[in-house]
Amino acid sequence: MLDDLIKERIKKLNNLRKQGIDPYPEKSQRQFSIEQALNNFSNWSRSKKKIVLAGRIWGKREHGGAVFVDIKDEKGKIQLLFKQDELGEEKMKFLEDFFDLGDFLEAKGFLFKTKRGEKTLQVQSFNLLTKSLRPLPKAWYGLEDAEERFRKRYLDLLENETVKEKFVLRSKIISSIREFLNKKEYLEVETPILQPLYGGANANPFVTYLEALKMKIYLRIAPELYLKRLIVGGLENIYEIGRCFRNEGIDREHNPEFTILELYSAYKSREDAMNLIEELFKFLAKKFKKELPRGNAFLKKTWKKISYEDFLNKETGLTFKDSKEKWMQKASMMKVELDKIDSKEKIAEVIFKKLRNKIIEPTFIIDHPIGISPLAKKKKDDPEKTARFQLIAFGSEIVNGFSELNDPIDQKERFQQQSKMRKEGDLEAHPQDLDYIEALEYGMPPTAGLGIGIDRLISVFTETSSLKEIILFPFMKPKNK
Repeated sequence: MLDDLIKERIKKLNNLRKQGIDPYPEKSQRQFSIEQALNNFSNWSRSKKKIVLAGRIWGKREHGGAVFVDIKDEKGKIQLLFKQDELGEEKMKFLEDFFDLGDFLEAKGFLFKTKRGEKTLQVQSFNLLTKSLRPLPKAWYGLEDAEERFRKRYLDLLENETVKEKFVLRSKIISSIREFLNKKEYLEVETPILQPLYGGANANPFVTYLEALKMKIYLRIAPELYLKRLIVGGLENIYEIGRCFRNEGIDREHNPEFTILELYSAYKSREDAMNLIEELFKFLAKKFKKELPRGNAFLKKTWKKISYEDFLNKETGLTFKDSKEKWMQKASMMKVELDKIDSKEKIAEVIFKKLRNKIIEPTFIIDHPIGISPLAKKKKDDPEKTARFQLIAFGSEIVNGFSELNDPIDQKERFQQQSKMRKEGDLEAHPQDLDYIEALEYGMPPTAGLGIGIDRLISVFTETSSLKEIILFPFMKPKNK
């Protein structure tokens, strides 16, 4: 059936070309968007102003000697009226024979209201802008394979207005984050995506090869170490919004390619970073109050702070004084997947990730163990823990930050410990970056840093169940695989 429809449209395409009509002209004469036409309807209809509109054909109805056509562009929809006594029999036949749902057309005419009160453009001339060869799905959500929405996002956007609105909102939120930070005189910078050595997080990288230099390179897992090199270089308040890549699992909270914001402030501490996050999130919640169903949760005057160990102790009955065996037993009871080489701290972290869905209200989890925080400064009063924090809300980790480790000797020792873990089989252990150590040896001032998962932020704010719903093109396994 579909093949027959495509063949029929190709036949029309060939007939158009035989008549010397280009079915894909380079230019359009469109003067105004449909939204502009509707906003100026009163004045333009009264003055019989002639305008040119364009869009995709969304509906087509015949009525006596007239044809009504609905067209849509990005921001609006309007009805067009084609009258035989105005256009002539030949042009009406051309419309009937060659224009299908999904085609793009432009039409020149004047605005008026029908007897039913519908705002309409009466067409005086028209042209084909694009001939579509595939029919649009009539009931997209009726398809058996729901994942087609993500595989063919272009159709999802066409068919589902709420999907488009969510992505427009995503763009506005990112722009507002930039607005907020720029007003505070943060400088937006760019750092390498292709890196000779990955770093900035405990994660498995994607590996590629640079032919020009005959060397293995990596897609970045985080921009952190390059941004901190800029702090060493004298920049004091910087941020970057960009793509990162981690060769890990795919689920409702993870996509191999994701958007992150990382920010660093010289002469600041973890407390300053937490205050900044609270201010930023409240700014967004107020600005987009109508669009964000969960925005009010972030407007509460005070956000909770709970130590990492206290939270785990409340949920599991264990502390870090307990043995690795006890933590493994607890993980086994909770059906948490582990590797025997995992340290006690990593076992606790896997358990924490399973338990954090109990945290609904915006909550700062603080004071993580040193073993899972290789880039964070030690706490002075408890050197086994770090001046780190995570913001958890509605079960998701949205922000991770800390007072940055700027002691090059301590950092080198941490990297060596991570290297040992890697040799023992922990593929997510942080590699030893000697070039970064050298940068620290020139001196980095006390610095606060943080990372915001933009995809998770949008997901949490908009009450979206999966990242696939707020990433335009989430990674999908090809059908033929």
